[in-house]
Amino acid sequence: MSDRIRRCAAYAMPAVLLAAFACVSAHAAETPAAPKPVTTASGVEMVLLPGGTFSMGDNDGEVDEPEHRVTVSPFYIDAHEVTQSEYERVMGENPSKVKGDKNPVEQIRWSDAVRYCNARSRQEGLEPAYDLKNWTCRFDVDGYRLPTEAEWEYACRAGTDSAYSFGDGEAALPQYGWFERNARGKPRPTGTRKPNPWGLHDMHGNLWEWCNDFYQVDYYANSPDTDPRGPASGEKKVLRGGCWNSTPDACRAAYRYNEDPAYTDACFGYDIYGFRCVRSYRGEPAK
Repeated sequence: MSDRIRRCAAYAMPAVLLAAFACVSAHAAETPAAPKPVTTASGVEMVLLPGGTFSMGDNDGEVDEPEHRVTVSPFYIDAHEVTQSEYERVMGENPSKVKGDKNPVEQIRWSDAVRYCNARSRQEGLEPAYDLKNWTCRFDVDGYRLPTEAEWEYACRAGTDSAYSFGDGEAALPQYGWFERNARGKPRPTGTRKPNPWGLHDMHGNLWEWCNDFYQVDYYANSPDTDPRGPASGEKKVLRGGCWNSTPDACRAAYRYNEDPAYTDACFGYDIYGFRCVRSYRGEPAK
């Protein structure tokens, strides 16, 4: 087993547009056109993704990536990793090691990301999704939260079934992500690489992104096939997407990583963790 496995205000889209994407599958013959972005009450760009069924995992990947069919409901997702300027606007501080307003915020623990989700929700008059007494997520409220592992991979794949959203080969990775070969040893400003087919930037590289789920090596073998939300408990939380010091393989859509949610060792790797937010689609009327 590898070391990586061991450690490893309302906005809406017109109903006709949502319906046009409702049957999207990661095995579609053609990649669908990108959903149009929407802007939140606080000025953050998000994308409303259609619900759909896709093949999650990669049978040619690691042992914790068995391929299986999963269906996810529609949800909003940030078009970019949360930036330092956005984090500071909401939280009043910037913990990042490599400073830059347009850089993704880093040196972020899972608990820091959760607190941001709640604070951003309150600023927009939404109901916070997290109970900070027991660190549980309420999926039935309208506030921001971290993506489930299934939502994250669905968003990353953007209707494709290849190793990366741009194809199976790694040759084009420098055009779409910051990783060990082009990042020059540090995170880079968000949105400066090509987006995936659904308009989402930095899904391959730049920073590892926290997911809501606890990590479990064999979870895929037992998970529900509709809106899986991870194990009920665990010691580690899932991260996805690779980062600025990752190999190309670690930037694949299906690659799974994990870390202690309260990790605090900034000298070892804490500055490689960031996040983006999602929000469940609740049938808001078109605006």
